Formats: sequence, C-alpha cells, structure tokens
Amino acid sequence: MSWNRKLPRRGFLAGSLGSALIAAPFTISRAAPTGVSGNPFTLGIASGAPREDGVVLWTRLAPRPLEGGGMPEAPVAVDWQVAEDEAFARIVARGTEQAVPALAHSVHAEVRGLRPGRPYWYRFRAGAAQSPVGRTRTAPASAGAVPRFRFAFASCQQYEQGYFAAYRDMAARELDLVIHLGDYIYEKSWGSRLVRRHEVGIPTTLPEFRDRYALYKLDDDLQAAHAAAPWLSIWDDHEVADDYADDRSYTTRDPARFLKMRAAAYQAYYEHMPLPASARPRGPSATIYERYRFGDLLDVMLLDDRQYRSAPACVNGARPGTVPDCPERTLEERTMLGRAQEAWLDTEIRSSKARWTVVAQQTLMAELDRPAEGAHRYWMDGWDGYPNARRRLLDSIATHRPRNPVVIGGDRHAFFVADLARDPARPTAPPVATEFVGTSITSEGPGAKGLRDALAANPHVKYARGDRRGYATVDLTPARCTVGFEAIDDEKRKDGTVSRLATFIVEDGAVGARQS
Repeated sequence: MSWNRKLPRRGFLAGSLGSALIAAPFTISRAAPTGVSGNPFTLGIASGAPREDGVVLWTRLAPRPLEGGGMPEAPVAVDWQVAEDEAFARIVARGTEQAVPALAHSVHAEVRGLRPGRPYWYRFRAGAAQSPVGRTRTAPASAGAVPRFRFAFASCQQYEQGYFAAYRDMAARELDLVIHLGDYIYEKSWGSRLVRRHEVGIPTTLPEFRDRYALYKLDDDLQAAHAAAPWLSIWDDHEVADDYADDRSYTTRDPARFLKMRAAAYQAYYEHMPLPASARPRGPSATIYERYRFGDLLDVMLLDDRQYRSAPACVNGARPGTVPDCPERTLEERTMLGRAQEAWLDTEIRSSKARWTVVAQQTLMAELDRPAEGAHRYWMDGWDGYPNARRRLLDSIATHRPRNPVVIGGDRHAFFVADLARDPARPTAPPVATEFVGTSITSEGPGAKGLRDALAANPHVKYARGDRRGYATVDLTPARCTVGFEAIDDEKRKDGTVSRLATFIVEDGAVGARQS
C-alpha cells in the first residue's frame, strides 16, 4: 500500500521538487499579484491530515520570508491542482483559495472527492509563479484490508544545533505518512557547537513567530520531507515556551501575558502546517487532538499534552526539572490531557477496531525513576509528574483492550523502548502497551551515564540511547510492527548519512517488543 513508484534519493529531490518546470502548465494564467516580486513559494509546499477521500494542501506566499513575508495587505488568489500522475496529464481536482493577510497569506486547501489509498501529486500557482510539485496519499478506505503501511515519526529539531539530514533521508523513503510529535521550532537558543543561528531573540509576538517558522521552513531538506508524504503533526512546548503547562510558564509569570503570547504562537503554528480548518486557533485555544484511520490496519490517536495540563508539581513555580517526590505529584485531580480530552480518548480507544492502535503523544510515557541521583526522583515536565493521568490512560487501554496498542513519543532527545504497565509500582506485571520514543532530529541528547543508571533502575525500560540524532520508522503488516531507529552519523554536517541503529518487533497479539 505504499507509493506506486520507487524514487531514488536524488531522483525525488531533484526530480519531483523541480518537476513544476516540466509538468504540463496550468491552463489558466493570472496576472502577478500587485506588489509581489520574486518567488512567492520560498517556504515550500506540504500536505497533511489524510482521509480516505482527501487531504489538506498547504503553502504560504512569502517572497521575502524573513522580512514578514513581503506580501501586500490584500488577499491573493492561489490556484491548486491535484493529479493522478506527476506530469499532471490526469488532473482530478482543482480550485482556488484566497491567501489573506490575517493568516500570513497561508493556504489550507481541504481537498475532497479523491479515491482512497492511492498517491496523488499537487501544485499551486499565484499569478505566473508556480510551486514545486508535491506528492501525497489518501488514507486507505476505512473498512478496507491493508497489507502494509509505513510511516516515520520525528520531533525536536533545534535549528542551531544541526542540519536536517534526517529529513533528506526521510524524503527518499517510500513512506505513507510522517508524524511529527512536537518542537518543530525552538523559541530559544541553547546548546553547544552551534552550526547556524536564529540571529534574533526569543519570539513573543505573531510577526516574530512567523519569522521563526520561515527560518526553519527555508531548509531544503525539511521542505523535501513535507513534499514527499502527508504529515500529521502535534505541538510540544518549544512552539510556545519551554516547559509551559496550560497558562503557566516559568519564563512568563503573568498568565494573561502568557496567553497572549500563546495565541500568537498557536496561530503561527497553524499558518505554517498542513492542518485542517478544525485546528485553526481561537485566540489562545486550538483543538489539535484527533483520530485518523488507515483502513483496517491502523488507528492513530493524536494527543495534546500541553494546552490542558495541570501546573507542574513539587517545584513551587520554578522550571519543572527532575526533583524528589512530593504528595502533590500523586493528587488524583492532576491531569496531563484535561478532562475533555481524556474522555474523548477513552471513547476513541473503546471504538478502535484496527489491527494496530497507535497513541501518538509528545514524550516518554513510561516511568523513569532516578534513585541513583540520591533519592527517588522524577521529571515533573513529563508523565512522571502526572502519574494518575497516566494510570487513567493505561486503564482505558487495559479495559477496552484495543488490538495491539502502541505508544509513540519524542521530546527526550533519546531512543527508548519500554513496556507500559497499568501500575508502575508493579513493573513486572503483564504490560498493556508497548512504547517507542524517537530521538531528536538535531537537539542535543542526555548523558550516557544517566541513561545507563535509569536502565538499571527501571526494568520495564528495555532500551535507552541518547548519543545519536535521527528519527524512527514503523513498518506495519497485520502480523507485526517493525520499528527502526534511524541515526545520523553526524548531525553537524549537512551531508550527514543515516543508518539503522536498532530494530524492534512487536508481534500481533503479543504486547512487548523484542530486538531484531
């Protein structure tokens, strides 16, 4: 059920991304938008939110991307086309969207009427300027048998700390889907051996967040990964501010001021990602949690663990680091997802009928006690800071028993594999789900000794490695889930190469991963 054509690494990057030069031209021409000069498609194109009958197509007009975009304060008509072939000889859908200043002249075309489970090619035009060609894919029919489905998941791409070679590798693979689990941008500078610079300070206003996204999206390899496959995406903290929780931020103490900043950050996120209109923010609020179905093989539950969570425990308003336990941590009312999202997720888990149910969230869900640090210590910005919220989620899985539950995450800048038990105090009890966490695209990882000590103290954690950057691939069949940890040899080099670091397999009907 993957792409019909095999495209080699350089073939797709040089061919499809440049194929607007050789594909059949748009049949209707328009005059250039008033006041626009230069290429308006500097930030590339993307697709996302695939359903069985359609996808969302995205672009943003920005001839001067780091200077506010360089567009006039007026709407601009943007034409789009979808074809069954790369040469656009068989166009099956077309339309026109108005790119408006209020949304930074971004376009979110929600295309419907397509056939399920097949590749399509798409492109845009504004005036005489034509975008590169992108490749997308609709989801398989909800009741259809799917023999194979392949996707990647990634997170944490601090621009200054490395190049995006992982995305170049991702673009060259035959993937049905990419899932991004947060920290698409970073609001602040940090780390060592920086190879490129944000050049400006921490964004707090909408124009500043727009420029930060533009900087990241100018990267050719990131553009290639967006153009190669449809994406599902959720945010974590750095799209707004480090380690924030709902309206609480150790960096901006005034909740009203912080929510104003969060509204700007959420809008900029929407403007730069292939999201449906249902995810468009309303002030400082936006709904990004959602379920996506891929035939009878896969259900994906996307979660939002930032917008609704309780304030961090045990830290008295300071940055939520790794601290000794305290009674506040185990209060029943503390939540990671918010009550409404918890109820929604319970309903979706109960109704899941797919062979594999993937819960896609931002971080490591397994408990990671650190007694080697002098006491029982827990990281208050993750699920360890919300143990009863984690218990309720795992209780839902144990009660409703979806077939083959798998949790995926990011955030920790390390690869992890873990068994998830209902009660972390009984880690040898039969697990109810298997967890895989991918490392960061570029963001620096934890020290080796800390991970070795954590592995020794947490027997349910089967694998932990933080010295390599990269992403994870998942190859699903009805019989098994094969997860590959793909690692870059040197993220500080733009031409870094990617190779398989480890492979794990989960068999149908048997919770728990074994290393292949």
